[in-house]
Amino acid sequence: MQEEDTSEELKRYPFSNSIEDYPEGIVLPIDKPYRWTSADVIRKVKYAACRHFGKKNLKVGHAGTLDPLATGILLVCIGPATRRAEELQRSRKQYLAGVSFGATTPSYDLEKDIDAEYPLDGVSRAALEAVLPSFVGEQEQVAPLFSAKSVDGVRAYEMARRRFREGLPLEDTGIIQANRICIYGLELESWSETPDQSAFDDGKGRIRVADISGRKLPTAMLRVDCSKGTYIRALARDLGEALGSGAFLSSLRRTANGGFTIEDALTLDEAMALFTANRKDTE
Repeated sequence: MQEEDTSEELKRYPFSNSIEDYPEGIVLPIDKPYRWTSADVIRKVKYAACRHFGKKNLKVGHAGTLDPLATGILLVCIGPATRRAEELQRSRKQYLAGVSFGATTPSYDLEKDIDAEYPLDGVSRAALEAVLPSFVGEQEQVAPLFSAKSVDGVRAYEMARRRFREGLPLEDTGIIQANRICIYGLELESWSETPDQSAFDDGKGRIRVADISGRKLPTAMLRVDCSKGTYIRALARDLGEALGSGAFLSSLRRTANGGFTIEDALTLDEAMALFTANRKDTE
């Protein structure tokens, strides 16, 4: 079985016991669970793959990180496929994003509590539809300080967490320079007067989710088709500013990446099953 097999074939046929049977490696499109980091998924897959193939130092990586509060396609590259990670990461990506208006958070999503509220006078479905076309095409975008972007060899989120703890401003710091991105398509799927209830914290897991229950925060569900390097949290911030208000990302699901769609993706349990059915120590 080669890496180009579809996910349906992957679900039917577990891996052989030899990584040498996969000369180009394996690319697993996994539907990353909510409140898992991308690194959490890689650690779990690597442990299972190393045991299954009997390798201590099997390379396992991903082609494009997803934030903890995002779900959807995370491309996990195993063995020789790790050499393709950069190529896969350069591909266009598609998302379904919930953008809530009338407030901001330091992280531009629900990892941090609301830090400011804004008037909703200029916020409406019609107003949003009027500004969406101006966000399509090539443009300069400043990534969130709470991001995995590297600044002088240090992850930006490390600086952000330090500044946040010390009560220092997170905006207009000049730490992160604008990056050239392209948004190929931006469509409004739906409009609601409240955010998706599933975004609220259930009290489980080590990744905290801010509680915004009971707040009137008009929320747009957007389909985004974009280039590598596009931060949807930054897009949410910019859309809020365009409407004379504030905004943050209340939900995010990656639906396409590297030629895979969400229909191709395996759950984490399905992926784990591929490493156990034929494993030598279970025979």
